[in-house]
Parts: sequence; C-alpha cells; structure tokens
Amino acid sequence: MKHASFIIGSWVLTAGSVLTYAVWILRRGRALAQHATREEMPWT
Repeated sequence: MKHASFIIGSWVLTAGSVLTYAVWILRRGRALAQHATREEMPWT
C-alpha cells in the first residue's frame, strides 16, 4: 500500500490519455468525412 497512490495515479493518467486520444481521433475523422466525396467512401 506504500505505492498505491503512484500506481492509481499512473492508471488514471494512462486511461485519461487513451480516452483523450480516442475522442480526438473520432472528432478528426468526422471532420475529415464531411469533406470527403462519395468516391472516397467505398464503405457507404
């Protein structure tokens, strides 16, 4: 229990970083998709 705050802090920092990156990627993808043509989106 001596290092619990360091371990918990590391997990929180890592999870926060991953979540922030995921949100950024999704927002960037949506912004780029608005400028794409139908030919550039074969999955639709």
